[in-house]
Amino acid sequence: MKNLTLLVPVVLLAFALAACGGGGGSSKLGGGDVAVVGSDHVTLSQYNDLLAEEKASMKAQGQAFPAAGSTQFASLKTNIVNLLVQQAEFQQEAQKLGISVTPADVDSKLTALKKQYYKGDEKKYEADLKKTGLTDAQFRQQLQEKLLENKIYTKVTAGATPTKAAIAAYYAANLTQFQQAATRPVQEILVGKNKEALANQIYNQLKSGGDFAALAKKYSKDPGSKDQGGDFTATKGSDVPEFDAAVFDPKSKTNELLKPVNTAQYGWFVIKPIGDIRPASTKTEQQAESQIKSQLVQQQQQQLANDWMNNVTKSFCSGKIEYQSGYTPSPDPCTAINTPNQTTT
Repeated sequence: MKNLTLLVPVVLLAFALAACGGGGGSSKLGGGDVAVVGSDHVTLSQYNDLLAEEKASMKAQGQAFPAAGSTQFASLKTNIVNLLVQQAEFQQEAQKLGISVTPADVDSKLTALKKQYYKGDEKKYEADLKKTGLTDAQFRQQLQEKLLENKIYTKVTAGATPTKAAIAAYYAANLTQFQQAATRPVQEILVGKNKEALANQIYNQLKSGGDFAALAKKYSKDPGSKDQGGDFTATKGSDVPEFDAAVFDPKSKTNELLKPVNTAQYGWFVIKPIGDIRPASTKTEQQAESQIKSQLVQQQQQQLANDWMNNVTKSFCSGKIEYQSGYTPSPDPCTAINTPNQTTT
């Protein structure tokens, strides 16, 4: 936890999905409410707490807090209201799913985080809290929200299981992902354009027993290999044609210096193959199955999460949210939802 603001950003959610809003709610707003979401009240106190946390976070990062009435402040206000509304929705939907987060769950997660980022040093944890303007209670509350979101995600995406047919179809459609071109380890010195004389000089030094790594460090213009002894793994088809042809020439012998190679794009190279050519290969479907399954599971999980969230959004956008005057999000996400009896306040 290098910085608590990295762990619990105020205006981001684990689902990375837009919060819903809008619609005329049937519940009554209280004087201390920002909004009513179904059966829950989003209070002005909750809003002010998050606003203060964001202000402290921006100060800790050396950022200026936007002035009240500015476009930036209006955007921040909308983000915070949307966050609080979505948290209220999640709490209610979690009950329907039979999901809850206990104080023991929060304690366990917090203990693990302190151990991971602070090696259990309570004073360092408290110092980071102070920088972000959070109290321990507020941080625990944010952890509770994140744990709840994670449990919801796990629950609603549990059905993500790709079929054998889907795996086979993916393999056939994406065969190039599982193909590996021929490779060969070499040492190389990029001497540069119009440097034939220098390339030959380096070549002759190496033929006379010169140290390749030392000469690479001194002369090479390739920043990726000069400090690595000139070591480079060539991949057939990935380098300039002249370099490619020289390295993958079946007549070129391992540990024998090639004559300097001139390339149109980069100029002269001095090259020494230090390993045999590793032939091109293709993973079989069976070899690639685990990788494909992992990719398809992620895709299905995201789709299931999107579908679930869209259904939640539609449900709450159909008359289950009411905002206090001055706190309606702008833009109101519910304006894009075509639901019956949709109204705005």
